[in-house]
Amino acid sequence: MKSLLLSSLLLGSLFFAQQVPTQPSVERSVTGVQIGFLGASVYNESRLSEAIALRSSALLNAAFWFGDSVNSGFILAPALSLEPKYYYNLERRVKKGKSIKNNSGNFISLDFNYTPNWFVISSEDHLEILPSIGVIPSYGLRRSFAQNFNYEFKVGFGYGFLLNSPFEANSGTMANLSFKVGYDF
Repeated sequence: MKSLLLSSLLLGSLFFAQQVPTQPSVERSVTGVQIGFLGASVYNESRLSEAIALRSSALLNAAFWFGDSVNSGFILAPALSLEPKYYYNLERRVKKGKSIKNNSGNFISLDFNYTPNWFVISSEDHLEILPSIGVIPSYGLRRSFAQNFNYEFKVGFGYGFLLNSPFEANSGTMANLSFKVGYDF
């Protein structure tokens, strides 16, 4: 009789525990790859709190220049980034019946990036880049679709510094405008 009562209480508590609404939260960890017109990245977003995730990325940034047939080209350079992201509308998305899978939501972030002079891939020989750091406050949105695919749009303006620059002016404003499509593992 005691075991029947204990079993009933256990099953009842499990049933009620499943019924208790939980606070919407970012995923514990989301790892993936993204590609866009101006580069590609491998990233991980790790949960710091219910609404804050820390994104760490290894990027390959692209730049293009256009002129006549002799003065056109491209360059690809590596970069590293740490970006705390505050997803501010998770609860509202859940209330509207929208998915927050893989951190689907609107966010504001502060992107800390470092571009070293490790290597470049370019259409021109002997090109180098100057190492730099940047801090860019940004606004963006991230959405998941088709199981594990995602797209992310981000825009921001910040400030950057050239390291070991031979130029007198070694700092200035930076812009970040990106649209990337990716896959979460």
